[in-house]
Parts: sequence; structure tokens; C-alpha cells
Amino acid sequence: MIQDILAEYRQLLGGIDRWFAACIEQSADQIACRPGCSACCRGLFEISLLDAALLQSDFSELAEPVKKQVLVKARLRVSALQQRWPEFQPPYILNRLPDDEWQQMPEEDLTPCPLLGADGNCLVYQARPLTCRLHGLPNIDCSGESFSDDCCTLNFVDSNPLHRTELRYPFRDAFAREFDLLGLFARQLTGQHQLELDTFIPSGLLIDFSADF
Repeated sequence: MIQDILAEYRQLLGGIDRWFAACIEQSADQIACRPGCSACCRGLFEISLLDAALLQSDFSELAEPVKKQVLVKARLRVSALQQRWPEFQPPYILNRLPDDEWQQMPEEDLTPCPLLGADGNCLVYQARPLTCRLHGLPNIDCSGESFSDDCCTLNFVDSNPLHRTELRYPFRDAFAREFDLLGLFARQLTGQHQLELDTFIPSGLLIDFSADF
């Protein structure tokens, strides 16, 4: 069942990728985002446990020496976090911490993602989290509803992307389906319907999904 959920999630992410690729095709001279640009692959940001499971699926296919190097970085990062939050223990679910301090991570944190290769490319690009795929362009629904007005400062330096209807996408439907899949995934893990099971990329690589949640 979990593999079926992950397969459907991959399809959903594929739709986001096609949207992003179409945006680049239509506005290539205005968008700096490309595979290999790692300007945003720094610091800590939350991902869902569904994203973490997908990361682990592709991470398991990497060469052993590469996996060992990544896991060393991930464990060091998690160990540092545990100095700050002693309660941050397996299965590393952020929503179970006693406060919401993790939601305001320092913007000046430039620590590279442990999955960032030496060449600036993501080692598991096809399994990268949803937030990585969305970053760089505003997330404006086809209806005009804004889910995020943020845009990478390297993009659209001479124009306002919020006014460009060709950059829109049915985000409301996509996010609704994401929540559906998150709920199904959470029920498989915990026996309960939950929509907030978040972690970080380094801790996500260390989660034992076969353990008791």
C-alpha cells in the first residue's frame, strides 16, 4: 500500500515538474532556475514524511560510498539539532516538538543540503521534495488564488511574474491531492489520519519507516 501511495505521489510531482519546465520554456530569458543551480539548496526547511520516504527510496539506489558520505553529513546535522532540541528523537517528527521554534529557521544558515553533490546537482533529483520543485516561482492557481507570492531574486528581475497568467497552475487541486496522499500515508504509518507529519531532509534520511510511529 505504501508503495502505491509513493507511486501516485511521484505522478503528482511529475505534474509539478512539467509545469515548471513549461514555465522555463515560455520565459527562458527570465528564469535562472535549472538543474545544477544550488543557490536555494542551503539551510533547513520542513518536508513531509511522504517526501522523506520518497527520498529514501531513491537514496537507497546510490552507490555505497556516496550513501556513507551523505549519512555522515545527515547524522552530524541531526546531532547538532538535538543539542538545540533534546526532544528531537526518532522518528524525527517536527510537529511533536514542544514548540514551533522550528518553523522560524535562521535564514542565514548556508549549510548545504547533505544530498547536494560536489557538482551542484541533487543526488536524488527525481525524488526531491515538493518544496524543492516549487521554489523559485510564485505558486498562483489558475483561478488567480495565491498560495505563495515568493519568487527567487534571480528570476524575473525586470518584470512581475505575478501578472503572468502563463505561469499559473491548478495548485489548489494539486495540494488537495497531496493532502489526500499524506492522510493515506499517515494512516499506514500511525493508524491515524494526520496531515502534519514533517521533518527535515537530514533527519528524513535517518527515519526508520519500519519502526513503530
